[in-house]
Amino acid sequence: MTLYVPPLFRVEDRDAMCKLMQDNAFATLVSSGSEGMQVSHIPFVVEREGDRVRLLGHVARANAQWQALEGAREVMAIFQGPHAYISPSWYANHPAVPTWNYAVVHAHGKARLMDEAELHDLLMRLSAIYEAGNAKPWRMSELPPAYVDSMLKMIVGFEIEVESLEGKFKLSQNRPAEVPRVVAELEKGAREPELAALMRGHSTPAKG
Repeated sequence: MTLYVPPLFRVEDRDAMCKLMQDNAFATLVSSGSEGMQVSHIPFVVEREGDRVRLLGHVARANAQWQALEGAREVMAIFQGPHAYISPSWYANHPAVPTWNYAVVHAHGKARLMDEAELHDLLMRLSAIYEAGNAKPWRMSELPPAYVDSMLKMIVGFEIEVESLEGKFKLSQNRPAEVPRVVAELEKGAREPELAALMRGHSTPAKG
């Protein structure tokens, strides 16, 4: 499965792709097995050590997708960054048509199921990440051990060793003269500040 990426929108900067994945870690897991195409929407922990990237996640045991993960030739996680409708009324040059600006990364790799200790560690990490902003963070370690054990039996953890990344940042590179106007409109009234910030960092047309 490949992603259509015109050269102008192709991103090969591994740092930029990993940052988008980490900042938008609720992603779409796609795999194909004997039951056909299977899809789940889950939060990931995105790990990076040098050039090595791993994705850690879990699904409900009742979700049949986990049974096909290890045997799948390849699995893919789709990370969707900021996106927004772009009106031609924002442009100085006409004629023009509407479009949509967005940023996505597709991570391809092989999956391995976790043992219970690894799964426990993953849940501790996930809760720590998403509870960090709370005044009084909820802590999994404060739950009764028997309750935790019963919950662990209801889910299955897995790790994806990423073999390749595909990045597509469609950010008006085909209309470089219009980028400042589009950014200004996206920032107006705090409409889409994250997309505006991403565009500021990618306003120069890509090579190739």
